[in-house]
Amino acid sequence: MDNTKRIRIITGHYGSGKSEFSVNYALKLRGEIEGKLALSDLDVVNVYFRTRERTKFLEEKGIHVISSSVDAPTLDVPALSAEIHTPLLNKDYNNIVDLGGDKAGAKVIARYRNMIDDDDYDFLFVVNANREKTQNAQEIMEYIDEIEKASKLKVTGLINNTHMLKATTIEDVKKGQEVCREVSKIRNIPIKFISCLEEIVKDIPSDFEGEVIPIHLYLRDDWMM
Repeated sequence: MDNTKRIRIITGHYGSGKSEFSVNYALKLRGEIEGKLALSDLDVVNVYFRTRERTKFLEEKGIHVISSSVDAPTLDVPALSAEIHTPLLNKDYNNIVDLGGDKAGAKVIARYRNMIDDDDYDFLFVVNANREKTQNAQEIMEYIDEIEKASKLKVTGLINNTHMLKATTIEDVKKGQEVCREVSKIRNIPIKFISCLEEIVKDIPSDFEGEVIPIHLYLRDDWMM
């Protein structure tokens, strides 16, 4: 059972898979909760694999997508819609925020900090221990420090999403879990989720912390690795 707060902000280094997780997580929540669910795409830094690229699909599933104020998802326009305010302030909404993963991207959410109550959000950091800058606990903690300073928010949970796209194995997941456990122990940040390809779920050890989220690669076409 999901135990996150109403506002769920997802961040992580470029290539961590945060946007893919955000889409899959939104679909999972839509199957579990009633009422309004919004997915806000606040990633104005990375122009590839953004949640807004699946707006039509997500809207058909009952997930309201909020992104650029320009109705042209293939354009790289760093503009934010005023509609972002609505699910942050209106407690009738459950809200997922796909945030840019570096310092510049994290600054975007700082603009809305006064709209986010301390007891109403989770700030979830996606870890891919196969990516540069997040391969060990020290690198991850330094990255978290940068994100927290830029966003003015505290990271409240970790997501082990260690992968090699379609070539991901259970060994990748185990590697990521070991690193996440070290960060969790030092910083007292819980491992909230483990996300991995659907076919790997059965191989995850029962003592791994975190709710398992099976991942389908919605943001990559079949010909892509």
